[in-house]
Amino acid sequence: MMHILLSRWRQGYRTFPYPKELPALPERFRGRPKIHPERCPEGCRACAEACPTEAITFGATGPRLDLGRCLFCPDCVEACPEGAIEYTREHRLATRTREDLGLDPVEEYRLAAALDGEMKRLFGRSLKLRVVSAGGCNGCEVDVNVLGTLAWDLGRFGIQYVASPRHADGLLLCGPVTKNMELAVRKTYDAIPGPKLVIAVGACAIAGGPYYRQDEQLGGAASVLPVDLFIPGCPPHPLTILDGLLRLLGRIRSESRNAATPLDGGETSQK
Repeated sequence: MMHILLSRWRQGYRTFPYPKELPALPERFRGRPKIHPERCPEGCRACAEACPTEAITFGATGPRLDLGRCLFCPDCVEACPEGAIEYTREHRLATRTREDLGLDPVEEYRLAAALDGEMKRLFGRSLKLRVVSAGGCNGCEVDVNVLGTLAWDLGRFGIQYVASPRHADGLLLCGPVTKNMELAVRKTYDAIPGPKLVIAVGACAIAGGPYYRQDEQLGGAASVLPVDLFIPGCPPHPLTILDGLLRLLGRIRSESRNAATPLDGGETSQK
């Protein structure tokens, strides 16, 4: 036992200091895309033609990217001859509405706002989630589970995954919701006591992901349930998921790009 305690003492503090500061992101990290409409050649549609999920459309301001459909693959970047689309290292992606996932080159991207009123009072400091995999590839589920490990320690924010929907405050859904899973998803949602939340994690849970053309899937969580938080990605990085959850609970509130710092009452702002 003494050897175990000594080894643990030598390891030191292992949990990431987020939201006080960001952990180091890998060089290959693909965050929120950035569109440069001035670089887009007139009449060129190479990026839209290369997109495997039809996430790119064109309007008066140039290309528009639907992050709900985006797989964060490099196909559009590689297809564009002038580099009009590039990936940044911006991890913040979650929104409260499906419409806000539209990335426009001239409009500000609207990140998720906090719950208000009674919902924030109920869930702001303690949130229990039932995770359901509704027919995806298990990529999003892996990164959701990562948040429960020592390095992330989701429980320090008062957020926990629970085994029974009757012990839950909300449903965290991954996968496109296949026809075989529709009844299970509805029953799980119905078993959660109200008021309750629904969180859609990943491109599949938002818009069907790479399976969106398949008749066996229903196109994501919003096809069967009201969704309170959309977290895009394929899969979203654990940091993106955590950021979305904390924004929903009002634990992060400023929109600066720098790392967050705790305020009184457990809330955070940015330096």
